[in-house]
Amino acid sequence: MDLFDDADGGKDAADEGGNAPEFTVSELSGAVKRTIEGEFGHVRVRGEVGRVSRPGSGHVYLDLKDDRAVIAGVMWKGVASRLTTRPEEGMEVIATGRLTTFPGQSRYQIIIEDIRPAGMGALMAMLEKRKAALAAEGLFDASRKQPLPYLPEIIGVVTSPTGAVIRDILHRLRDRFPRKVLVWPVPVQGERCAPEVARAIEGFNRLTPGGALPRPDLLIVARGGGSVEDLWGFNEEIVVRAAAASRIPLISAVGHETDTTLIDFASDRRAPTPTAAAELAVPVRMELMAWTEDQGARLTRALGNGVTQRRQRLADLSRALPRPESLLDGPRQKVDILGDKLPGALRSGIQRRQLALSDLTGSLRPSALRRLVGGQRDTLDRLSARLAPALERCIRLRRAELTHRADRLQPRRLASEQASARREFDRLSDRFGVAARAQLADWRRRIDTADRLRETLSYRATLDRGYAVVRAGDQVITSRIAAAGAGPLDIEFADGVFRAAEMAAPDSPPPSAAKPSAKPARPAAKSTRKPPADDPPDQGSLF
Repeated sequence: MDLFDDADGGKDAADEGGNAPEFTVSELSGAVKRTIEGEFGHVRVRGEVGRVSRPGSGHVYLDLKDDRAVIAGVMWKGVASRLTTRPEEGMEVIATGRLTTFPGQSRYQIIIEDIRPAGMGALMAMLEKRKAALAAEGLFDASRKQPLPYLPEIIGVVTSPTGAVIRDILHRLRDRFPRKVLVWPVPVQGERCAPEVARAIEGFNRLTPGGALPRPDLLIVARGGGSVEDLWGFNEEIVVRAAAASRIPLISAVGHETDTTLIDFASDRRAPTPTAAAELAVPVRMELMAWTEDQGARLTRALGNGVTQRRQRLADLSRALPRPESLLDGPRQKVDILGDKLPGALRSGIQRRQLALSDLTGSLRPSALRRLVGGQRDTLDRLSARLAPALERCIRLRRAELTHRADRLQPRRLASEQASARREFDRLSDRFGVAARAQLADWRRRIDTADRLRETLSYRATLDRGYAVVRAGDQVITSRIAAAGAGPLDIEFADGVFRAAEMAAPDSPPPSAAKPSAKPARPAAKSTRKPPADDPPDQGSLF
């Protein structure tokens, strides 16, 4: 205060004598710093957190503001590491510290030694804001939830190793169904709680299944009850994201039944207490054994009832079945009927095929074949008759050409040309002879083939099988009425022709009328065309 008094005095002196004292900037800033620190040594400030900065040094810089003013604040690294609740923008807090100045920027600030939320309303408002932001990212969606394994082999527990929680979980697991338990010790309160819990969840997920330290099939994150500040580590974003990203099904058991943290929404199942988490993890071994025995008994009874019912059903069906002998009676009778019909069917089939053959051979008459063969033979004779004159003309022309050329050539060259022409003529003659003989042989083979076909299709081959042709002069007799009205009959067999006696008149009954034949004769095919005089008669009826 003396400095300011001296300054006033100096002003008066300056007014009087114009020789006021001068101060440096540092001296003036130091005076201001001492004055402020002397007047406000230790204060508590209530306000809303504005801008928050956390550089790599570990210090925390923030602004405290109300509706009319702003004051800068700083928390050194040691103080920031001990905080249970991290300040966030928009939170209403009560900060305790020392008021000082920062001469380098000509501003005053508060060195914060402790900072707490200004009541439960502000803390819960921040919690609801964080919950809404994480829910908007989909971290709490039901589609992300994984089903819990029915009977896990290994259970991982993230909790404090010295509290009563781990003892309750182990005791409950031992009572229900003993399982192998891996404990990852973490602090469950304070500044180190959130990063250690997140690191434990991620560490369990990085274990290799079946390795030296096997990967758990189920995780339990557990802590006992406490205040909102005590459970705040499980509301941190890093813990919520680690729980949502866990590939191992996770049960959250933080606090008592009325306590709710954000990890409860991100986990796959929430347990009201750590003991309840152990009950969710495994079934009761004795109840499982009883259920298994009951299911086995039900299965045995079902199998016995099924076998009994099927045996009864089989017996009922066997009584309804007919005797094996009666099953064969119908097919045996059908076979006998078909056997009786078989000879007649064979005969009728042979007759149908004979008629079809007769129709086909009727169109192939010997006279037509003879005309075809005769035409081919005439063609062959005509071509062979033209062959010799053609050769003679060719020889004469070639000789005339050679004679004409010989008149103009020297005797030696003429002899050479004649020898060459003779060799060419001999070669062509040989080729022509070979071609002519091959053509004649081909025509002869075709004629022989046609003649064999004529002989095969001729009615004389049919006569060899016991048939005969009946004629009355040049007329082929094809019915009994025609035979009765005709004169003497000529019956042609395979070995010759037999002349029969004159038949009775048409009005007199035939000798066979007194006793009808069991098998009536099949009428022969009727032909109206008369064969030429020089050709053998056409094929008649076959019977």
